[in-house]
Amino acid sequence: MKVEQIYTGCLAQGAYYILSENEAVIIDPLREVKPYMERAAADGASIKYVLETHFHADFVSGHLDLSRETGATIVYGPTAKPSFKAHIAADGEILRFGKVSIMVLHTPGHTMESVTYLLRDEQEKEVAIFTGDTLFLGDVGRPDLAQKAANMTQEQLAGMLYDSLRTKIMVLSDDITVYPAHGAGSACGKNMMKETVDSLGNQKKMNYALRDNMSRDEFIHELTYDLLPPPAYFPDNVRLNREGYENYDQMMKRGLHSLSADAFEAAANEAGALVLDTRAAQDFAGGFIPNSVNIGIDGSFAPWVGALIPGVDHPLLLVTMPGREEEVIMRLARVGYTNVLGYLEGGISTWKSFGKTIDLIKSISANEFESILSKEKVSVIDVRKPSEYSAEHVTDSVSTPLDFLNDHLAEIPKEGKVYCYCAGGYRSMIANSILRARGWNNIIDVAGGFKAIAETNISRTDFVCSSKK
Repeated sequence: MKVEQIYTGCLAQGAYYILSENEAVIIDPLREVKPYMERAAADGASIKYVLETHFHADFVSGHLDLSRETGATIVYGPTAKPSFKAHIAADGEILRFGKVSIMVLHTPGHTMESVTYLLRDEQEKEVAIFTGDTLFLGDVGRPDLAQKAANMTQEQLAGMLYDSLRTKIMVLSDDITVYPAHGAGSACGKNMMKETVDSLGNQKKMNYALRDNMSRDEFIHELTYDLLPPPAYFPDNVRLNREGYENYDQMMKRGLHSLSADAFEAAANEAGALVLDTRAAQDFAGGFIPNSVNIGIDGSFAPWVGALIPGVDHPLLLVTMPGREEEVIMRLARVGYTNVLGYLEGGISTWKSFGKTIDLIKSISANEFESILSKEKVSVIDVRKPSEYSAEHVTDSVSTPLDFLNDHLAEIPKEGKVYCYCAGGYRSMIANSILRARGWNNIIDVAGGFKAIAETNISRTDFVCSSKK
């Protein structure tokens, strides 16, 4: 038997490939399915099951394409009602492949159909659990996403999750390996560890939600306290996972449509498309198509697209580094954005060579920023997460989290210079590009973000460890 975790850092997501003899199982696959098929082909195995732990909100699964390509049976837990053919497993049902088996444990709370898959070896010894969003390392799944579908409050769902953990998971042996669907950085939880695999015994010691002496009311309070709103794209992804989507190859073929500068400009005007520039922050600052939005591909690209671009069906035109067009389209598809009309052939250099209008964003070093602050009082916005801001920030800066930038627009002055920083420069350029496209012409980026600022003598608040807050 072989268990392989296929971890995708930009989504903080873990899919799983399990092989026994000549049969394989895939758990929670990503949108592009060829890597799973190639693994199985290399092992001389057929994929028997595609197991889904629940209807995912943060990414679009590859379950439908994988089933179409391989004939594998899609499996969901009790109460799931997909719009396509799938096996709805009963609580305690045994699924066999090769010489091993998986027991389906219904663990509702994150969503009503959530399940944990318990892997048993050839001797039927329980060896691992694939917990989806029910149990993370250091945390558990948020209970607010399924309120509407379940017709329940987040407190009621949290109480259900408390019961699931204690009756289905905590009763298992301490030496069982825990394989969660997500790790640190995912919006599906708020306190996840950076590790992606652990023993259940260690989680019973380390995970606040698995404390032996924790009452149901305490669990509900701790799980729901200070829970930030989910990203805007989550409902669209749930819908796509439940109802279905376009074939991946067809989507890719349509998106890989190269456009000349004139054709690109015409498409932007005629279709009302958003121009998404995926280059690095400082490359973008040095020259970009007016009104385009910068979300760099070399970062947490897909989650930021989902959080900031309204509606997965919004038409998109792409500016990329030449040769990375297919990668960008693939990563957009992972979060449901498949309405790509094409890309600028040759990248931004083509636009410049045709004499098209170029916009710029002023970017200064942390040392220049220090000099400016020593001479005058200016407006400063910090677009990091509230937890980062509360830990330490530039004195008198205003917390304006990128996730909720639209909620803070009225607070950002359009007169006078406004300096913007994040942790390292990635998020601040996203914010700068959005503000620029909406009419703010006075935003100045602090290159290198707070990391660079911390190397200067710029006045900052005292550091507060998160454990002391």
